[in-house]
Amino acid sequence: MAKARSIYVCNECGAESRQYFGKCAVCGSWNSLVEQVVEPTTANNSRPGRRSTSRKPTDNKPRLAKTFSQIADHPQARIGSGYGELDRVLGGGIVPGSLVLVGGDPGIGKSTLLLQTASQLAARAAVLYVCAEESGQQVKLRSQRLGIDIGQGKKGKSSVQNSLQAADTASTKLTAFSSSESLYLLPETDLETILSELEALRPRVAVIDSIQALFYNQLTSAPGSVSQVRECTSALMQLAKRENITLFIVGHVTKEGAIAGPKVLEHLVDTVLYFEGDRFASHRLLRSVKNRFGATHELGVFEMVSQGLAEVPNPSALFMGNRDEQVPGISTIVACEGSRPLVVELQSLVSPTSYSSPRRSATGIEYNRLLQILAVLEKRVGIPLSKLDAYVASSGGLSVAEPAADLGIAIAVAASFRDRIVDPELVLIGEVGLGGQVRPVSQIELRLKEAAKLGFKRALVPNGQKMSGLPMEITEVGRVVDAIATALGFQADAND
Repeated sequence: MAKARSIYVCNECGAESRQYFGKCAVCGSWNSLVEQVVEPTTANNSRPGRRSTSRKPTDNKPRLAKTFSQIADHPQARIGSGYGELDRVLGGGIVPGSLVLVGGDPGIGKSTLLLQTASQLAARAAVLYVCAEESGQQVKLRSQRLGIDIGQGKKGKSSVQNSLQAADTASTKLTAFSSSESLYLLPETDLETILSELEALRPRVAVIDSIQALFYNQLTSAPGSVSQVRECTSALMQLAKRENITLFIVGHVTKEGAIAGPKVLEHLVDTVLYFEGDRFASHRLLRSVKNRFGATHELGVFEMVSQGLAEVPNPSALFMGNRDEQVPGISTIVACEGSRPLVVELQSLVSPTSYSSPRRSATGIEYNRLLQILAVLEKRVGIPLSKLDAYVASSGGLSVAEPAADLGIAIAVAASFRDRIVDPELVLIGEVGLGGQVRPVSQIELRLKEAAKLGFKRALVPNGQKMSGLPMEITEVGRVVDAIATALGFQADAND
């Protein structure tokens, strides 16, 4: 039987080569050749997309394509992960047979979250945890530190028994260590061994930690390379869809923050989650950037404690400061992450500059957005910010990227310049246009309901927003200068 062979394909122009070169001989791009596996061809399948011209299509041949009405409905109930925050980000729970890619910085808590989730799921179904970067003893020590119930390692199915009896090396030993005897551990990096164990055990959920550590022995490239990550993910995806196994795949990130490996890795999976957080803070944010079975840009909030990751029942409390302590230059906004409104405190400091060019600093908000708002304040309101340093930050380390925070930023900067205190019971919502107008935003009622629930009595919103039945005083504004005058309690015009 002929063996598979490797070729090298240029990512830029698609040129093929039997040997690796640092520079593509066709387009001249450097480091663009990646290894691909070519299956051996036969006379029958040498060109899969080409049909012989001598054969005529038959009318009685059954058609494979179906209309939507011909496809049978097979509703599948989602699986609860045991964590409401994770279920929220996934769109209401785990979809059977789906692939979920989890990325994040080293030490942020990806393995901790998935190990805790695996232990919760093991109470109801078989779960396989593939630890490609740690030994079995290391994972067991971590599970004991997290307080996960440890069993005596009873034998599971026949494939597990064979692995325990025949394996002398730790890399092929499969053990069950949950009190329900349904959580199995496999310290292995070889792709074919992992696939065979998945087919034999057939768990309901499997965790691959991590995809960059797996290798396919028919490829000559090192684990973690573009070709290895692509081939391993593709093989795992085919098995998961065929056996209806839910896969959680851990992916490393580059220094730029993107998931390492080819972009096709994110295209192959059903859901892409990013685990974020400041290493100096205890909270962690789980953000969805792709979800075929739910809304994107959903946010889940966790807190790192001594027993691992714990859910945060009221995330807005993390991003709000002490409302009793009144300091100039502080305003409150309501940001929406997916369908979740979060009340966030914005802090601003405006001071005379010591340099020829004033400094601008933005923490938690977009830097270019800050520059735009500062230009509007100077041009439309008359605040001379071109000779002043401006620092703006969001409390709690949350990154606020939506335009609905513009009005809060503008009023915080103006309050710091005027040395005025913004009413701590006032919430600010609105987008600032380049003409100095306050533009409407989406989900206004959802934002105001969250603010009212936390005790805010007043709200400053754009003109024309539809609201009804809210237990708070609503003030509509159309210009930034009017919003500043209302929030800071003085009369102002564009030339003030």
